[in-house]
Amino acid sequence: MFNIQSVSKRVLAVAVLTLLISSASYAQFKNVYMAVGSIHNWYSEIGCELESAGFVASQQDGLQWPAIYRYQDMQAMKGMWIGSKNFTDESGTLWPTKVVTVGPRPPAFYAAFPMEFKRYAKFKPTEVFVDGNFSYGKDVKVDEIDPTLKFDQMLNNVVNTEMGITITRKILASSQQFHDNYIVYEYEFKNTGNTDTDAAIELPNQTVTDFYAYFMFRYAVNKQTRFVIGNSTGWGYNTMNDARGDGANVGKYGDPATERYRTQFAWHGNLPVSEKQVPYDNIGGPIQQRTGSAVAFLDAGDTLGRLGATQFVGNITLHADKSPTDQTDDATQPATTDYQDSDLGAYKAGNDSRNSGKMEAEYALMTRGNNPVRHARVVQADGNYAAQTASPNLGKSGGISSANGYGPYTLAPGQSVKIVWAEGAAGMDFATQLDLGKKFKAGTITALQKNTEVMKGKDSLMKTWESITKAYQANWNIPQAPFPPLTFDINSGGDGIFLKWTQNPADPNPIDGWLVYRALSNFDSTYYQIADLPAGTTSFKDDETAANGPKRGLNNYYYVVAYRNQAGDAATNTPAGRLMSGRYYTQTYDPVKLKKPAGKTMSDIVIVPNPFIINASKDVGFPDEDNKIAFYDIPGRCTIKIFTELGELVESIDHTDGSGDAFWYSTTSSKQLVASGIYIVVITNTDTGESVTQKLAIIR
Repeated sequence: MFNIQSVSKRVLAVAVLTLLISSASYAQFKNVYMAVGSIHNWYSEIGCELESAGFVASQQDGLQWPAIYRYQDMQAMKGMWIGSKNFTDESGTLWPTKVVTVGPRPPAFYAAFPMEFKRYAKFKPTEVFVDGNFSYGKDVKVDEIDPTLKFDQMLNNVVNTEMGITITRKILASSQQFHDNYIVYEYEFKNTGNTDTDAAIELPNQTVTDFYAYFMFRYAVNKQTRFVIGNSTGWGYNTMNDARGDGANVGKYGDPATERYRTQFAWHGNLPVSEKQVPYDNIGGPIQQRTGSAVAFLDAGDTLGRLGATQFVGNITLHADKSPTDQTDDATQPATTDYQDSDLGAYKAGNDSRNSGKMEAEYALMTRGNNPVRHARVVQADGNYAAQTASPNLGKSGGISSANGYGPYTLAPGQSVKIVWAEGAAGMDFATQLDLGKKFKAGTITALQKNTEVMKGKDSLMKTWESITKAYQANWNIPQAPFPPLTFDINSGGDGIFLKWTQNPADPNPIDGWLVYRALSNFDSTYYQIADLPAGTTSFKDDETAANGPKRGLNNYYYVVAYRNQAGDAATNTPAGRLMSGRYYTQTYDPVKLKKPAGKTMSDIVIVPNPFIINASKDVGFPDEDNKIAFYDIPGRCTIKIFTELGELVESIDHTDGSGDAFWYSTTSSKQLVASGIYIVVITNTDTGESVTQKLAIIR
């Protein structure tokens, strides 16, 4: 990882002037996930999330919702630019226009330098173990616990730039179930120049004039349906972009008074026939086939027709300072709300903070103002998007991206401005996706009826914007759910699956109970509540006697949440009822199965393999586990003692999980491999006291 703090700023200035930082160095930057609520995304210490630079290095990577399901990625790329006028660099050169870019694709060289990238958490995340092994979905290691946080977690990212502007962004997310589908971004842009001892470059002490901060969004809904509907959906060829509260357009399209948010948002629109891999209307992403590349992204059952791309995703501006000396919100910001060809030259790789022509073109985009016609209205003039047939790409090979620009600001040395916005997603739930998709495939509803239901996702997104706005106005003082447990252990057994957890003693929120959920076959299939337990409970046995209990031979997945009952809070759109700890803290990603039932009689016990011959064919023993010996059809609770022929105790195994299986790896109690020889095995039923003795031969 490139660490600016390890290099003196004078040495770095020379490096920037001579070698610069090549775009290939992006791989050195640290990436982490924010994955506490139902929306997950990755973030980079360079200050923005560039195309093909995430954890999977594919164009469609990140912004996953609902994140429990696989391949819900909706982010093709993002960009963050800052620009100003009449800027003098460290060599004394005056630039009429100066622009520093981070994305949406790698620049010619990086003029931004990461300084800090640290994760803070309100509480310690749960450690989840499945059959003794650590189970997790995304790595969310915490650097520091801060119980004063209003959100579950915060990423603090500080980036210095060649412009002398230090960018501090705080990325915040909550697991409270009524506020878990959005992520908040608080930005501070500060003119540190040469007044900051950690500043990257020795710059003249100057005022930065006509400063703009500009953000680009290339949404593509979504990765799971990409190889069903058409590959071009993966880079947003069919993305529809709409807006509310966009400056000159306010009221133009009859936006409801309740939707007067400063927002741009997107959804999966119609794909031209020339690009489609399916013969049917694709709005909502119906999955009716599973061929070619799509096989890797889908379960066989998805071909029932489930609608796989019903999400609405976007961003909302919550605050923008009027000036460095007036921190009240400027309702006219963002000053630029625009959409552009995603493959526009200025958006492509090769942005260069030493190229006057490129910077002039970039700055012109940043300061373009409010587009007089929204993208969605260009595509469908009457606004009836359920009946859309035209192509959203407007003849552009990469489809259309949206952008917001904030400014102009004048920043004297030491001055800063703050901008706050959030990104969220909403729409149809899995059960409704399946129901409507099956009906559409069967022909019992029309494409228009399907699309009308899909478009209701916009209302869900506007409800999310309402919740975010209220929470921001309440200074993020939303009602708090209990903390998740400190640990969650799930272990397979013969007569049940055993769950146990430990309550977090630092939790200031009273717990009224625990809920346990289970899914069969896949971790991203449907979960059902299987238990509602009193507050003091710390364990649960899930067995076949329960209704819809675990099935032998099938994989089982679990999560447990603490809950508390509360009166509700209209000020933050939190209804009365149960507030639950975040499911993703205890979600298991590795399966557990019911083990083989306990043996019925002591005479049924079998030792396998016997004799154990180390050089025998792997087909005789356990191919992937050397030295493993099994005891089958044993009592559910018993002790297994292994002795030498002389009567010396080699190992003692306490078997308590209720299954008919136990295993020994041919080691002594001090974990030394045993020698060749004849061993005496005594198995005693703990419940009845009955014993049986067998001989075991080991040949090495």
